[in-house]
Amino acid sequence: MAEAREPSPELQRAVDRYLRHVALERGRSPHTVAAYRRDLGRYLAHLAGGGVDAVGGIAEKNVASFVAAVRDPELASGGAGPVSASSAARMLSSVRGWHAFLLEEGLVERNVAAEQKPPRQAKRLPKAITIDEVERLLDACTGDDPLMLRDRALLELLYATGARVSEAVGLAVDDVTGDDGGAAEVVRLFGKGRKQRLVPIGRFAREALDAYLVRSRPVLAPRGRASGSLFLGARGGPLSRQSAWLIIRGAAERAELTAELSPHTLRHSFATHLLEGGADVRVVQELLGHASVATTQLYTLVTADAVREAWALAHPRAR
Repeated sequence: MAEAREPSPELQRAVDRYLRHVALERGRSPHTVAAYRRDLGRYLAHLAGGGVDAVGGIAEKNVASFVAAVRDPELASGGAGPVSASSAARMLSSVRGWHAFLLEEGLVERNVAAEQKPPRQAKRLPKAITIDEVERLLDACTGDDPLMLRDRALLELLYATGARVSEAVGLAVDDVTGDDGGAAEVVRLFGKGRKQRLVPIGRFAREALDAYLVRSRPVLAPRGRASGSLFLGARGGPLSRQSAWLIIRGAAERAELTAELSPHTLRHSFATHLLEGGADVRVVQELLGHASVATTQLYTLVTADAVREAWALAHPRAR
């Protein structure tokens, strides 16, 4: 295990400069910048443990050894634990972004991370719940209590649009309302890189949003500072991502669903149920805001598995 040492001031300044760049010039969210900071902090600790104290002293072998170290606790510096292949790939992406920035700024003569490959990841299928389970989850949010009306509107919106939780809690009232002040037939979502997309919402979600906007949000709004955010917390401030997780877990417990649910579960279920209903994969790609159709095609594997299982159970020559 490498000796734990503090990163040099030069390396730390270079990372701080990069983080300012991605925050101010590239418009990355505070959440994304914080993730870059954590990943690059671990990378700097690894470099310091290897005796590297200048950006010009970083070599390909240092990048390769970092990827190996985050996967192997025996090689890690500072007592950091091992991470999954997907987390290692994300860390490498942060490292490659930093090295590309160093080259663009003329701080180094070449990008030593450009050719480093991420560890091979097992193809993970998205988890989805059944339509019946979705209905049970939604029915667990009933009643005229302001928070329950909010929770129902949030869950209906997540399932109706496939929105990421960050997109849902980042919505403004104007993003979901029409000229008459009621819920519109489409919602304006802002995805990664603030890329905008319009996603239709059905009657159930519109009715839940109308009930929330008329009977719940005006009650919650005076409790905090004036905010244009659509979803508000109990004290009147914008609803947080963490609160959205707790809302779904609470609803799952009341519905007695045994699967561990998250806001992303509704996004996965949205995509899976659309494909099972015959939607084209490229339409689902647009609705989800995926940059690549390959990401969306993971959901086709889920539906293919369901088809094979149904065939195995029903066909007389399957066994």
